[in-house]
This record gives sequence, structure tokens and C-alpha cells, in this order.
Amino acid sequence: MADDEQSVAIIGMAGRFPGAADLDEFWANLANSVASPSSPLPAQDEFDAALFGFPDGEALLLDPQHRVFLETCWAAMEDAGHDPSREPGAVGVYGGSSQTDYLRALRANRSRLPLVNDWQLRMATGMDFLTSRVAYKLGLHGPAVTVQTACSTSLVATHLAAQALLGGDCDVALAGGVTVHLWSDDEPTDDDAGLVSPDGLCRTFDAAAGGTVFANGVGVLVLKRLVDARRDRDHIRAVIRGSAVNNDGPDKIGFAAPSIGGQAAVIRQAQLAAGVDPATIGYVEAHGTGTPLGDPIEVTALTNAFRQGTTRRRYCPIGSVKTNIGHVDAAAGVAGVIKTVLAMEHGLLPASLNFTEPNPAIDFDAGPFVVNTELTHWPRDRWPRRAGVSALGFGGTNAHLILEENTDPPVPAAARPAQLLVVSARTESAVTVSAARLGTYLRDHKDTDLADAAWTVQTGRRVFPCRRFAVATDHDTAGETLTTPAEPTIAGSRPIAFAFPGQGGQSSGMCRDLYEHEPRFRAGIDECADLAPDIDLRAMLAADGTSLHAMDIAQPAVFAVEYALAKLLLHWGIRPDVLVGHSLGAYAAACVAGVFTLPDAMRLVVERGRLLQRVQPGAMVAVPLPEDQVRPLLTVDLDVAVVNSPAQCVIAGSPDSVDDLVTRLADRAVDAKRLRIPVPAHSRHVEPVVAEFEKWVAALPMRPPEIPLLSEITGQPLAADEATSAAYWARHLRHTVRFGDALDTLFAAPGRVILEVGPGHALTGIVRRHPHRPADALAMPTLPHPEEDTSDLVTALTAVGQLWAAGTDVDWPALHEGQLRHRVPLPTYPFERKRYVVGTPSTDAAEPAQQPEPLPDSETDTVATRVADVFGQALGVRSVGPRDSLFALGGDSVIAAQVVRLLRQAFGIPLPLRIIFRNPTVAGLAGHIDEQLAAATEGETP
Repeated sequence: MADDEQSVAIIGMAGRFPGAADLDEFWANLANSVASPSSPLPAQDEFDAALFGFPDGEALLLDPQHRVFLETCWAAMEDAGHDPSREPGAVGVYGGSSQTDYLRALRANRSRLPLVNDWQLRMATGMDFLTSRVAYKLGLHGPAVTVQTACSTSLVATHLAAQALLGGDCDVALAGGVTVHLWSDDEPTDDDAGLVSPDGLCRTFDAAAGGTVFANGVGVLVLKRLVDARRDRDHIRAVIRGSAVNNDGPDKIGFAAPSIGGQAAVIRQAQLAAGVDPATIGYVEAHGTGTPLGDPIEVTALTNAFRQGTTRRRYCPIGSVKTNIGHVDAAAGVAGVIKTVLAMEHGLLPASLNFTEPNPAIDFDAGPFVVNTELTHWPRDRWPRRAGVSALGFGGTNAHLILEENTDPPVPAAARPAQLLVVSARTESAVTVSAARLGTYLRDHKDTDLADAAWTVQTGRRVFPCRRFAVATDHDTAGETLTTPAEPTIAGSRPIAFAFPGQGGQSSGMCRDLYEHEPRFRAGIDECADLAPDIDLRAMLAADGTSLHAMDIAQPAVFAVEYALAKLLLHWGIRPDVLVGHSLGAYAAACVAGVFTLPDAMRLVVERGRLLQRVQPGAMVAVPLPEDQVRPLLTVDLDVAVVNSPAQCVIAGSPDSVDDLVTRLADRAVDAKRLRIPVPAHSRHVEPVVAEFEKWVAALPMRPPEIPLLSEITGQPLAADEATSAAYWARHLRHTVRFGDALDTLFAAPGRVILEVGPGHALTGIVRRHPHRPADALAMPTLPHPEEDTSDLVTALTAVGQLWAAGTDVDWPALHEGQLRHRVPLPTYPFERKRYVVGTPSTDAAEPAQQPEPLPDSETDTVATRVADVFGQALGVRSVGPRDSLFALGGDSVIAAQVVRLLRQAFGIPLPLRIIFRNPTVAGLAGHIDEQLAAATEGETP
């Protein structure tokens, strides 16, 4: 058998066939013995033009085969879990199409296409451009090779793609074919050399076979070197062990006749390339056109090839997908491959239909084959399931492929108990459908590893602006969340601020899940714990029931959580442009910014907590009033400790004075809330320890911040000399925290996101209630509220999901660090198609193109309006704005030349082609024309 180094994996597939909009429907039809050759190809004249950046006018010109093939290549890549834009290697595309009359139809309807020349028509319909257009639109940099070998096109394309992979021409390859005839008179008839079945049924190998049934279809495979696919943990649907292509040459009675010798040779070459004994092949997917001459020749050739390795009789089932879907011409070979791969995956061999009595010219009793006439179990022997697939081209180009099932299934890997599933699309309607499809699939396929599904959608899908996400611990939760209608988020460019809260939101066991399941977080906590050996931080954070209210315990615990959480978020790719702390949180912000090293910051926080523990016990209370209304109510030992917004502040003082204030406020119907902080921080009561704290800070080395810091004492950016000043940190211990002023500074950046990095939701609530918060500013927590029965891991992943939905890039490999994730097949993009078709081709001479009507010329008509009209006519776009660019709307150099020609006629001025490249927008080009017209007018003035 060919070794793995010379084998190719099929890692993705997509297709549409008569009566089957996708491969799930295709398999259902095969398994249920449905014959659908006369059924239309779903959406054969429809296209999601906007997804691929085609204006409507250009989409109309495209041969439907190009449209269908492009969509199918997209779907195949998504089935493989690969986003071409993120592929590290070269992606190639090999495929071919059929010759249709779409170009003739366009020419016959030139009256509808007044600004289109014949070169554009040929470029939009030419068979040569099928694969290069896919490469252009999907961003592929490997070979783009169009293959034309008639009925064997797509299997020859698969062979060439496999050889290109093994030869190093590319690292991933798309391979397939497409046939789309829109009109019945565009299809072969029974006058075509007796090929067409008289009763509309393809009776492969049957005595009553009278020809094939031509149909439309498309199929695309995604291929990768087997060793690479296993290394990258791709979903391997099957393995190509060997393939071969040849031509009959002159060894036949005529050009169109098949050759036993040529077919037998290519089959044997493929077997030898695969290193496979034909006795181990358990199925043959035959070309099987159902013609009285072709079927016996094919079976004889197969028998001759097999007899060079085995004498076994009637052991190998044989069949043809043409009995189900008809002959899809350029897509025939890939249709047979897809059918066989699906059969391998399900362990079932579909029936070859319409067979009752063998063609008398076929001696099945003496050969190795038996027609598979019903759905049967495909057993395994001492070797994996293996199959041969044939495609025989009209004119003599033959191809044969040896397929083998994947015998190296992925090993389940450890994963966190919650997963972040992301979905995006170009439009809000598409993202809603996409989310619902994914949710339904996961709910119905509980054997799909949820972590692998998350990895696949995170790394294997192109990212669009309309986004949704779900954090789920099981398949049912994922299904419920994703299928529940919700307004998607429109991603944009958003600056992120890390806001570190102070004491008050902490609780024992607050980060148990993060500590257990996130190695980076655990490392941060362990590092902090080792720097504070007198405090058992690990036990406090992991177990319930531990008191975290004492200052000397709570302060280092909160700092450790904030530091470890920030490091985890940074590792996941969340990059803040500014950091701000709230009281104690300022030390975590300074450490993350690089002002303090972690050992120095930890020592400082421990000492800060020890000093504050020495302060006379007191209380703190949040008051929902403006500072100027609260100050007259303060007695001698009360201070304004914090101002969080224009209408909310925190008062600190002795317990009795705070109680008295709360009572007086209640008499005024003001609901004040006591905080879980036993020390009157940021008040006169801490003054006895300020000097000692300043000495501690002065003894530490400090560096300017590497990430900008915002001072919550001033509300302004913290200068380097302040950040490295012991006097500043002493003032910080005593002075009022003016977090509301810091928020005003943050709100100046459009689209600001404020991420609370620490326990509780205090800062998130302050931001959301702040009266100056712009409508586009977002605030979100990363840990649950102390009273909330929610996993800290779920809350952290929810924050990451919200950030991603808002437009933040996430480092997905870092999110899964230490986990061996696999790609899995999932529902693909829900194309939002429109119908694009011209009238039927005419047998008369094509009408000449009508000239466009003269452009209007009235006092109310501006130059810009006339330029916009020309843009719209040339591009087939109904609405063009002044800032719209010809090239952004889909124009190219050919269209540019047409636009220039029309504008010269309209305005009667010389207009070089280069001008439109320098001024591609309506407004820019109109401005240039205005200048030219003004200059011309001045020249005429006597």
C-alpha cells in the first residue's frame, strides 16, 4: 500500500445535485434509492453576488457555472474548517465546467446590456476563467488550473490536485467540476449519437439500458497531504491512496468510442500507485453511463485490471451514481467520489438503481463484480474499506482513483468545561440563519465535540461584521442560545480600556474554575501566592467559606486575581490601549503597565493591606447624590472617598458617623448602600500610615508605563514622572478617587470598551449608569458578581465573546493553548441569493447592442448626478452616491474605459483614461470635469 507520505486526505466536500441542495440531502436521496435526474439543480440560476463583491450587472454576465462553482468552493473550504485568508500555505484550485449556451444567450439579449462589450461577455463566461476567478475571489495563491476532459473533467482535476500537493505546488487544493445548463434546448438530445435514454432513466449495466440522462450538478473536494492533515488535526473524510490518468489513443474504433485497453490500463495504474491488491477493494463506483456499448466495455476493462491481482468472483459490489442523479458531465467524477466517501463514512453502500437484468454483453458471473441493487452494510475485512472510482471522458481521457476510509480517527482531547462559539455573516439576516443552523446542528449531533466545534468556527470561517456568539457548557445550551433570536452586534474598531476594580467584589472561591482550567491564570495566581508565603492565596480563592474581608488578606487576594486575569486576557490577544485602576486596582494596572515588577507590586500590596489593617476600623457607604449635595451633610470625621460619577459618590468615616449619615439620608428618601470594606479608605483616617507607605514605595524601582495609565485621582493620563513618584502613590492612598473624571477621559475615544478586570461588577455598573456615557461605549465584566451563581470561566469567556462581537481580534490558538483541537464539519454559510438570468438564447442573429439614451441635460442636472448615472449604467448598480468609487463598486479597467468614453460623449471634453484612476469616486471625477468645463468656457470668452 502507498505510504502516508504519498497519500492525500479529503478533508472537506460540498456539492449540489438534482433534488439535493447539499450533501446531507444528497446522502438521504442515495440511501433512500431516490432517482432525481429530472429534478432541477437547486438555485442553479441564483447567486449571492454581494458576498463575493459582484455588482448585480456583473453577476448577470457570469456563466451560472462560475457562480455555482464559486459558492461550492466556499462551502467546501468551510466544510473543511479552513479560512483561505488564514491559510499559512498556498491553496490551489483545479476544476472544469461544461460548454453551455449562456454566452449565446447574452449575445441574443444585448439590448439589455447596452454598456457591455463582447470581451466582457467572453471573460464572464469563458471556461478558461473558472478557476482563476475562484482564486481571485477567495484569495488563493496556489495554482489555478482549469481542466477540460469532458465527462472525466472533475476526476482528472482531483488527480492533478493530488499530484500538485505531493509535488509541493500547493499545501491545500480545491478540486471539482460543475455543469449547469439553464435551458432544455441547451442540453444534449436523443440526436446526440444515441447517448440519451429514451425513457428518462439511466439503467447502468441493465439489459434495457438505452443511454444516459444528462443533468446539472456541482461538486468540490478539499484535499491536503495526509501527513499534514493528521498533523493539523483536520477532519479526514477519506484518503486517496493512488490515482491515474491516461488516454485511449488510437486503440479504438473511433474518436468517440471507448477503449477496453485504455480503461484497463488506467485502473491498473491507479491500483499500483496505491499499492493496493484489487482483492481488497470492496466497491467500485463506475462511470456507468448506461449505454449499451459503454457499459460492457467498462466492466470488461475493470475485470481485466482486477484479474491482474485476483481471481476472486462476484465479491466486489459495483454501482453508478448516474442511476440516481443522471450524468452531470464535468461534475460526474467528483459526484462519484462524494457518493463513495459518504458511503464509507456511513458504512452503507447505496443501491445502483434501475437494474433488473444484466446487459447480455456483461458476464458478471465470471468476473469479480456484482451490481449492488439495494442499500447494504459495507463490511470491513482485515483491511480498511476501499473503493475504486472511475470517470471516462468523451474522447478518451480516463481517470481512476483508489479511495480508502480514514482509519486514524481523532483522539478525544481534554477541554475546558465551557466553550465560546462564534458566528458571523455579511448581513444581519444571514448571521441569524447561520447561528440557528449551528445551534440546531449541535443540538442534534451530540457526538460532535463541543470544543472542536468552537475551534472550527473560531479559526475556520471568514470573519464578517455582523456577529453573534454563545458560551455553552453542553450541546443543548449551545442549541438553545444560538437558535433563540437575538440582535447581532455590528463589529467595528473599538479601543479597549482595562479597568481594575478595588476591594469589595471579592468572595471566596471566586476563581475556582479559571484556576482549575486555565493554565495561564493558574500560573499568575501561583506566582503571586509564592511571593506572599504568609497568606494562603490558593486556598482562599479555591474554597468557599474563607473570609476575604480583612484588609491584609483581601488586598493581596484581589490584586492576585486582577493580575492573573489581565495576563490571561493579554495572552488571549485582548490588547488594551489604556489601563485604569479604582483604588487598589491602580496597583494591578501599574504592574501590568510595567511600572512595578510583579515581586515589587506584590510586596507593596501586601504592605498596603497590612498598613490599612492598622487603621482605625470604619465604614464606607455609596450615596446616589452629587458630591456638592453630599458635602454639606458630612460631619467632622467623614470624607468624600470616591466620586464615581456626577451623581454618585462614596463616603468614608467611623462606623457611628456613617450610620448617622445613612439615617439622615433615609429621612430624605435617599437609599445609601454600605460597602463590604471595614476600613475608611481614602479618608483622613488613613493619614497615620501614609508616610510609612511612601517610604515603602520609595524603596522600590519604578519604570515609566509601557501601556498608558490613567490616574483615577486626577482623571487624566498619568505622566511618567508621576507614575514613578513615591509621593504620587502616597497621595493615591489618601486622596479622593475621582473615577468619574477618568471615565470622562475614556469616553472621549469613540466606541470605547471598558473591560472590568477583576472580581464583581462594580465598575461595569458605574460605567453603564454614568450620565456622560456615549451610546457607543460598552462596559462588561470578566468575573461574576459575588451573589451570582455563574461560573467565573463562563463569565470570562462571555466577555471575550462580547469583545469579539464588538470587533476585537482574539488569538484563538492561545485561547486553546495546551489543547489538541480538531476541525469538524459544521453547517456552512447561508448564501443569500438573488436570481440572475437573461432571456433564452435565440437561434436568430443576435441583436446589436442598443446605444444608451443621451444623458439628460437640464439646469437642475449636476455634473455629479450625470457621472453617477454613468457609473450605475456601467456597473448595473441602481444607486450610486457621491463618495462611491468605481473600483470599490466592482469596476475594472475595461469598465473604466467605457465610463470615460461615455463621459467624453456626454460633456464633449477630452478625458484621459488615467483621470478615472486618479479620481475614482463620483465626486472626485465630477470635480475634475467641472474644472475642465470651466476652463473650456473661459477659453471661449472673447
